[in-house]
Amino acid sequence: MKFLSTRGGAPPASFTTALFDGLAPDGGLYVPEKIEPWTASELSRLPRRTLTEIGLRALRPFTRGEIDPAVLEAVVVEALNFDIPLVEVEPWIFALELFHGPTLAFKDVGARVMARLMASLHQAEEPLTVLVATSGDTGSAVAHAFHRVPHTRVVILYPDGRVSPTQEAQLTMFNGERTNVRAYAVSGSFDDCHRLTREAFGDAALRTRMRLTSANSVNVGRLLPQSVYYFHAVAQAHAATPVTFCTPSGNFGNLTAGLMAKRAGLPVERFVAATNVNDVVPAYLETGRYQPRASMATLANAMDVGHPSNFERMTWLYGGDLDAMRRDIVGSRHTDDDVRATIRDVFETRGYLLDPHSAIGYMGLKRQMGRVGQVGRVGIFLATAHPAKFAEIVEPIIGRPVEKPAPLADALARPRYIIRIDASLDAVRGLLTTD
Repeated sequence: MKFLSTRGGAPPASFTTALFDGLAPDGGLYVPEKIEPWTASELSRLPRRTLTEIGLRALRPFTRGEIDPAVLEAVVVEALNFDIPLVEVEPWIFALELFHGPTLAFKDVGARVMARLMASLHQAEEPLTVLVATSGDTGSAVAHAFHRVPHTRVVILYPDGRVSPTQEAQLTMFNGERTNVRAYAVSGSFDDCHRLTREAFGDAALRTRMRLTSANSVNVGRLLPQSVYYFHAVAQAHAATPVTFCTPSGNFGNLTAGLMAKRAGLPVERFVAATNVNDVVPAYLETGRYQPRASMATLANAMDVGHPSNFERMTWLYGGDLDAMRRDIVGSRHTDDDVRATIRDVFETRGYLLDPHSAIGYMGLKRQMGRVGQVGRVGIFLATAHPAKFAEIVEPIIGRPVEKPAPLADALARPRYIIRIDASLDAVRGLLTTD
């Protein structure tokens, strides 16, 4: 299997090269040259397969010839050692709960698989520097996944004052240790953090000085494992017809992974790309014009992205054919007032508690199911974070405390060490070369 650049100006790369380089030399994102289809027999057996069995089958085509099958199995078994249950919220509407990993967010799946893939393939003496921008949950998932992994150093950039106190506690929990993980609060937005990572990857002198890679969803090692839980969801749904998925979306890696799963044969009727007011992709689907802009702060802060990098992969998948993309994806935009009302209503009427991001997924799914008729059709929204991670938002809405799982309670109990830097490449270059 070879990986191509979305921009077409770089030579085909192996999986190992794509994994460790992060971005292609021409600045594009790596995509697999082909997506191997699942056979009808394999799809029919999905309900009888475990999460790790599905993970092995989903990842095997992309790593074939580079990772020994026994090593890949060990990677998947160790990484996906938590449940991803499908929970009925109301008739025909299900939540795929992706928040049962160690940092209580969906990004545990991709980050844990990627860290173990890198550890299994890294052979050089020189340490690997993992640079990642986060709007909230990516950073803590990457920090936990790489913590104490030999021959790696992790540098996390997050927007100062624009993550929740709980997210910041998880992001900075290792700052007080002499360890390989460090998080920095950048004086700017997530878009500034993302810009800084791209500028760092584009700095030839910096790339020469150190082995630098990304852990954002621009990296195929983070992106490809996310397709696994779409297959796992369908396996649990036992649906008689193709399902509708709603994916709360910010940088659009999660949705792109679902689109790749559909290309591999997963029976999906439609994807809903649900966003907060940072709605550049829904606007594109409506108007045909892609107009990135500065992000706006919302309650669903992990989705506060005004220039989603994985849009480049989406357009590559469809060859720039807007009508083809519209056949598979519909957009849905939601405000903070919508989020508050939905969290309250679903908790009071269904007894199910949503975090702000999952609330947007629920709303987008309900809107789409209302368009096509809900009865007889299975709809699944991705519940991407545990509501306790956003207790300061959720608790005033429902009027009661949210119980904190043990990993979160541990992070909150630790002293907070916040390291602030300017939103400049010089600041990032300085910490990378001296930290």
